[in-house]
Amino acid sequence: MKNTNKPAVVSKEFLIPFVLITSLFALWGFANAVTDPMVNAFKKVLELSNTKASLVQMAFYGGYFCMALPAAMFMRKYSYKVGILIGLALFATGALLFYPAAITEQFGFFCLGLYILTFGLAFLETAANPYALAMGAKETATQRLNLAQAFNPVGLIAGIIIAKVFVAEKLQSDNIADFASLDSVKRAAIRAADLAVIRDPYVILGLVLIGFFILFLISKMPQNSSEDAMPSIKETFKVLFANKKYALGVLAQILYVGAQIMCWTYIYQYVEGLEGLGVFTESSVTIFGYETVKDGFYYQIIAFVLFVIGRVIGTALLRYLSPGKLLMNFALLAICFILGTIFLQNMIGLYCLVGVSFCMSLMFPTIYGIALGDLTEEQSKIGSAGLIMAIVGGALMPSLQGMIIDAGGHAVNDVTIFGVSEVNFSFILPLLCFLYISYYGWKVYSKLSINSAENLD
Repeated sequence: MKNTNKPAVVSKEFLIPFVLITSLFALWGFANAVTDPMVNAFKKVLELSNTKASLVQMAFYGGYFCMALPAAMFMRKYSYKVGILIGLALFATGALLFYPAAITEQFGFFCLGLYILTFGLAFLETAANPYALAMGAKETATQRLNLAQAFNPVGLIAGIIIAKVFVAEKLQSDNIADFASLDSVKRAAIRAADLAVIRDPYVILGLVLIGFFILFLISKMPQNSSEDAMPSIKETFKVLFANKKYALGVLAQILYVGAQIMCWTYIYQYVEGLEGLGVFTESSVTIFGYETVKDGFYYQIIAFVLFVIGRVIGTALLRYLSPGKLLMNFALLAICFILGTIFLQNMIGLYCLVGVSFCMSLMFPTIYGIALGDLTEEQSKIGSAGLIMAIVGGALMPSLQGMIIDAGGHAVNDVTIFGVSEVNFSFILPLLCFLYISYYGWKVYSKLSINSAENLD
C-alpha cells in the first residue's frame, strides 16, 4: 500500500507565490488558444496563400524554440523572478505590437509580434514549470506541477471562446464568398475593420500583462538557490545527456505536444469526414448559436473541459500512484481511445477523439516532473529549456498528419487506407506517440535501464 502521509502539496509559506505562478499557466494557455484560429483569419483578411498564412504557427512555435535555451541560461545566472519579469515584459510587448501592425496592415509585423510574444512565453514556461516543482517538498513536486498546470486549460477555454465569439464571428471578410472580387475601396475598408477585430484581444491582453508585471515586481518571491559553486554549462549538458530519464523524457515531451496539437487541430476535419460519410442524418441541435452535431468548435470545447477534469483527477491520483505508473495508465487509455477514433467511423469514433483530451491532461506536467526529478536546481534550469523546446513537436507533427489527410486530394475522405477514410487513418500518428509515452511511463515505473532513477513505488 502506498504511503499517503506525504507533505503538503503547497505549504503556507509558498501559498501566495504559488498562486501567482499558477496564474501564468492560464495566461499562456489563453495565448495558445486565441492564436490558433488566426491562421485562417489572416489568410482571408490579407489575401494570403496557405503557405504564407502558416507562418503564423511558424512564428509562434519558432519563438518558443529559439528563446527557451537563452532564457534558461539567463535564469541560471540570475533568478526565476527576474526571468518571469522579462517573460511578462516580452509577452506584453509582442501583444501590444498588434496595434501598430493593424494600422500598417503588414502581415510581417503581425508575425513579428507573435515571435516576440512567444519569446516571453518561452521565458515564462522555462521559469514557471521548474519553479512550481521547487516550491515545496520533492515528494509532492510532480503533483504540485499538475495542480498548477490544471489552470492552463482554463486559459485555453477562455482563449478559444474569445477567438470564436469576438474574432471569428465578427470578421466581415469571412461572410463574403469571394472577398478578392470586391473593389479596392470596399476591400480596404473591410480589411481595416477586420484587422482591428484581430488586434483588440491582443492589445487587451498586453494591458493585462502590464498589470501582472507590476504585481510580480512588488511581490516577494522565494528563491531556492544553491550555495555550491555553479557547474560549467558544458558539464551541465554532459550530465543531462547522460541521464536517460531526462533524455527519454524530452522525446516523450516532443511526441506528447505533437499528439496534443494533432488531436485538437484535426477535430474539425474529423467532423467534416463524418459529415461526408453521411453520419449526421438528424437535424442539428443549436446551443448558444452553435450546431452541436456538425460544429467542430462544440466538440473542441468539450475536449478542453475534459482536459480540465483530467488534470484535477490526475493531480489527486498522484497522491496515491507514482508518476510513472499513472502516466503509463493514462497513455494506455489514450491508445484505446485513438484506436476507436481510427476504426469507428461514426459518432462513437468522434466521442473517442474528444475523450483523448482527458487522457492527455496530465501528460505534459507529469513528463516534465519525471524528467527533472533527479536534477539539481541549476541543472533543472537548463533541463527545463530542453522540455520547453520540445514544444516544437506541435509545429512539425501536425503537418505530417495533414499530408496523410491530403493523400487522395483536398477533401478529408477521398480515399480509404486499411478500410478507413484517410482522416481516420491519419490518427495513427498520435497512436504512435502514445505508444512511446506509455513505454516511457512503464520504463520509469519499472526503473529498468534508467540512470539515477529514484524509488517511485
